[in-house]
Amino acid sequence: MLDDEGEASVFVNRDLVEPDTIIDEERIVGRDDQLESVVSFLKPTLQGNRPPNMLLYGPAGTGKSLIIGAVTQQIIELCQSKGERFGVVDINCQPINTLDQAVYELVQTVAQDVGTEVGVPETGVSTKRKYRRLYELINEHYDSVIFILDEIDLLVGRRENDEPAYSKLLYQLSRASNTNEIEGRVSVAALTNDPKFMEDIDGRAESSFNPRDVYFPDYDATQLREILENRRDAFRQDALEDDVIPLVAAFAAQSHGDARKAIDLFRGAGDLADERGDEVVTEDHVRESQEEIDKDRSLKLVEGLTTQKKISLYATAAVAHHSNRTGSSVPSPVGFKVYQWVTNELDADQMTRETYVKYVKELSTYGLISTSRKSRGRGGGMYMEFTFTGDPEAMMTRIVDDTRLEGIAQQEELLSSVVNAQLKEFHEG
Repeated sequence: MLDDEGEASVFVNRDLVEPDTIIDEERIVGRDDQLESVVSFLKPTLQGNRPPNMLLYGPAGTGKSLIIGAVTQQIIELCQSKGERFGVVDINCQPINTLDQAVYELVQTVAQDVGTEVGVPETGVSTKRKYRRLYELINEHYDSVIFILDEIDLLVGRRENDEPAYSKLLYQLSRASNTNEIEGRVSVAALTNDPKFMEDIDGRAESSFNPRDVYFPDYDATQLREILENRRDAFRQDALEDDVIPLVAAFAAQSHGDARKAIDLFRGAGDLADERGDEVVTEDHVRESQEEIDKDRSLKLVEGLTTQKKISLYATAAVAHHSNRTGSSVPSPVGFKVYQWVTNELDADQMTRETYVKYVKELSTYGLISTSRKSRGRGGGMYMEFTFTGDPEAMMTRIVDDTRLEGIAQQEELLSSVVNAQLKEFHEG
């Protein structure tokens, strides 16, 4: 079976429809201003000067990682031609829980890039020792370096003294060259869907980081079509029906202009055609692939969640589903109250409100929920607001497959009354 080449694939260069592929500049669509800004900010590196720090922000799938990846790749090549060693240390903060883990991830990333030993254990030594190892590696192997911290706002950590972990990390990295811990030129690029995380940053960190902002708006349907057209050569000539690209773009436009989802769907339709031995990708492949993506995303996510995360998600979805108010957004204080009620009914452990919010925010990285920070007005404080991108009732149904939650599902009327009582208290209290 392995030796059998089988039918010819609809693809000729599948890498072009992999979301993490660094593509050529001419393939980048609708991001001329952002590309120009990032190039101008990083250009001093080529002239032997320190570039400014950057904050790249905008919704998921709007090209932040794409642009910074494309520009830094070109700088690596230009620096190599001059005998300069430019390092790109790129990590995603979403799965990282603490500052200590983040610093270890940075050490590991540098060590892998330069082909050497990590040099420190993951546990059993201080965070300070890990910082020292990071600086040793950078000083030994790079003349200049940029740290790219994707989804920086999710690196909250334990929030000792109310200072989130990302604040401490930004402070240390952005001042490392000023304190001579790093001998070369250092810049930090923070990428986020929620720029309001800067409101919680420590004053010293804000002063030290002091970034130049680059905003990435949603792609519109026309731009999404152009993005896909620019990757059409991933497929064999005449392997795409005429309506495939417009349909993929239309689905992605409905998902808040997310180019990553468009590319995933484009690739998925081609994979489906290959699986069936079809020589042409059709609208049917696109529609079926979209259904599978939606189904697989929610199923795999729910199956992999801990019980506490399932309860958090269920309580949040219950507010969106049972709310009598216009719209289905969920204020985090209300979601947490319903979460408390559910845990009491189940006689389950109860997490803090901060942990509840962290769990729900994690779901935004999978495109199931969008998050935004809201204010209750003067003296009222800030809170997170969650909005489901899909059907919250369908999500609740999937979670109920966890037998511990079946009892709650049977109390639908009571759950509805709890939800609306908490919403009333929140909005009128």
